[in-house]
Amino acid sequence: QVQLVESGGGLVQAGGSLRLSCAASGRSFSNYGLGWFRQAPGKEREFVAVISWNGGRTIYADSVKGRSTISRDNNKNTVILQMTSLKLEDTAVYYCAVGSGWRATPTLGSEYDYWGRGTQVTVST
Repeated sequence: QVQLVESGGGLVQAGGSLRLSCAASGRSFSNYGLGWFRQAPGKEREFVAVISWNGGRTIYADSVKGRSTISRDNNKNTVILQMTSLKLEDTAVYYCAVGSGWRATPTLGSEYDYWGRGTQVTVST
């Protein structure tokens, strides 16, 4: 059974940083893109970042570009999202997900097969 479990969320002051982790189990995802999405209250889920199967390519949403770093460890089946200079508008539930296309680097939610349950990130003043 495939499981994705996010961790690292919490309450952070504006301007601070956080490190979100996602551990995947049930099978290897070393040949699939791993992504992060987020959903703020009353808003639709939005793409945050994705990393290619071998880590050679990363794509970021404009809203987090320059403030975020996505990385992965295929030996541990994990993906990390580090964010700095947090803003109030970063408040959301953050989800990790596994892309459905072999060695693809998707940015649309519809292109992902497996999702975690999410971790809450709240940025305060």
